[in-house]
Amino acid sequence: MTPERVFDGALLRADLFKGARKRLFVSFRQRVGNAGSFEDVRPVRAFTARGYAHLHIQSLWNDWFVNAETTALEDALRGLAQRYRRAVAMGFSMGGYGALRFSAVLGLAQVIVIAPQVSVHPDEVPWDRRYRDEAPGFDRQAGDLARHGHKSLEGALLCDPFVGADLAHARMVQALFPKLRICRLPGGGHPPSRVLRQGGRLPDLQAQLVDGGIDAAEIIALHRASRRCSPSYFRHMQRYAKVRRPALAERLAAMGQTAVPVVDKG
Repeated sequence: MTPERVFDGALLRADLFKGARKRLFVSFRQRVGNAGSFEDVRPVRAFTARGYAHLHIQSLWNDWFVNAETTALEDALRGLAQRYRRAVAMGFSMGGYGALRFSAVLGLAQVIVIAPQVSVHPDEVPWDRRYRDEAPGFDRQAGDLARHGHKSLEGALLCDPFVGADLAHARMVQALFPKLRICRLPGGGHPPSRVLRQGGRLPDLQAQLVDGGIDAAEIIALHRASRRCSPSYFRHMQRYAKVRRPALAERLAAMGQTAVPVVDKG
């Protein structure tokens, strides 16, 4: 399946699959360990097989899509979005931030965002230094979610409550987008969807976005059902338990050794 290049910049790129459809799914590249090149794009068949067009947006660097080409990309997206009667998005970490940042210009109705940042500007989040070196010139105005996001955006925001910085970001994001529901999914780390993936439940998460019936309680139930299959869950929970409950930590370690993931990655 060959995509249509709808924005071809030196810093940002956007590719569209099945563009003639009436519904649009948008994905965003997440933060990568070895930035500096664009990735080959493949359609997310969970959506293209169900009548959606798929738009994938990526940035050359881990700059949270805020750079000299951001305005030009917005202009291209504004015209593109008018083709579709419904648009939804999913994003992980930096990709989750991207879904929120471009939600207004894309006219997004719903999103599922996994451990997104509200900002990486040191004045906005002085307590989170994880990404400080990757976006040293982050433009606070161009990256302002209050200015550029769709305030009535609905959906779910997933985070591991034991990752303090991610939970703090989640609460700040929800203050800007009050119709987003925070789903606290312990034991996944960053991103918290790792447990869902290992439990083979990621397609169920995508299906909620496809159908438009995003249910925070159901997402939490999917996570709960995935725990027994997730070595990552037991590993993370063991680390948290070591501090105050060493006996529990030992039991979690033993359980993790017998956990067999349904999907052996992530």
